[in-house]
Amino acid sequence: MCDVISNHMNSLIRFSKSKCLDKCLLMVFGFFLASHFFGAAQASEIRVGLVLDKGGKDDKSFNSAAYLGAMKAKDELKSFVKYVEATDDNAFESLLRSFAQKNFDIVIAVGVSQTQAVKKIAGQYPNKRFAIVDGEVQADNVRSLLFQEHEGSFIVGAIAAQTSKTGEVGFIGGMDIPLIRRFQKGYEAGARIINPNIKIRSNFVGMTEDAWNNPARAKELAVAQYNSGVDVIFSAAGASGTGLFDAAEEKKKFAIGVDSNQNWVKPGYILTSMVKRVDQAVYTACKDVADGHFSGGVQRFGLANQGVDYTVDSYNEKILPLAIRKRADELKKQIIAGKIQVPDFYNEKKK
Repeated sequence: MCDVISNHMNSLIRFSKSKCLDKCLLMVFGFFLASHFFGAAQASEIRVGLVLDKGGKDDKSFNSAAYLGAMKAKDELKSFVKYVEATDDNAFESLLRSFAQKNFDIVIAVGVSQTQAVKKIAGQYPNKRFAIVDGEVQADNVRSLLFQEHEGSFIVGAIAAQTSKTGEVGFIGGMDIPLIRRFQKGYEAGARIINPNIKIRSNFVGMTEDAWNNPARAKELAVAQYNSGVDVIFSAAGASGTGLFDAAEEKKKFAIGVDSNQNWVKPGYILTSMVKRVDQAVYTACKDVADGHFSGGVQRFGLANQGVDYTVDSYNEKILPLAIRKRADELKKQIIAGKIQVPDFYNEKKK
């Protein structure tokens, strides 16, 4: 780079001698030329490696959101993005290692199931940058992108209880792990703040990674809940949640989406979605790498910074009355102000 600038400066000097350019003008051109070349160097593309879990980029949930964030980085930051979808938990280490061994500037793992794999590979490649969605890894070269799922779940629980005509609401989790119990506990608390006597039925799709991608089982559980008297069900089950949406349409009941805005999937049957801004968290991690500002540590996203929320758009505004939205927004303000403490399964687990 310095040789290029030097050559251009020499050309300007020769030009100044022959044309008697003012020395000050020559200096201005020199500074402009240097800033142009160094600015171009800073704008060079970054390489992003994205490891999705078994749900894949089309799960309409958090994998899809992470993929959208990476695509935004590709478009706006002119990044090179390569993504892979793990077939099972055993594939995480090899996929992460493959990216770390190559010339990628950041490797992003999606899903709590990748926590141990990221911890191991990041330790083996301390000079590489990593980020993980929903998992916490204590390392200088890892950014942990964590969400206050219980806060958002509390709000949609309140929405479900206000909407229910039977006084019974449901929850369907994917894999039975602490993260999903956190959704469940927040949802139940939100429903009960509206109706202390509400009945809440809960089921989990399974105990293995396959629980994230088993729509048939989720539909079976949802149909059983609807048949028992439940009229609103919230699902935190990854790609399995599409089974709930099919059941809601079939039974003419309400469902609540999760992670990304899923209102469009079955318009008229999806009451709202509890979104986690995984897309923005992933994009910001990429942008920080591009700007030279990347740092490890934990970043948390909750109601206060709009990292979680419920959704209203043209697909659901007619089935989500203003009065219910107003109550939900009041509860949000109380949570942000610390007037309502949403129970957190993680804290309960530590006792």
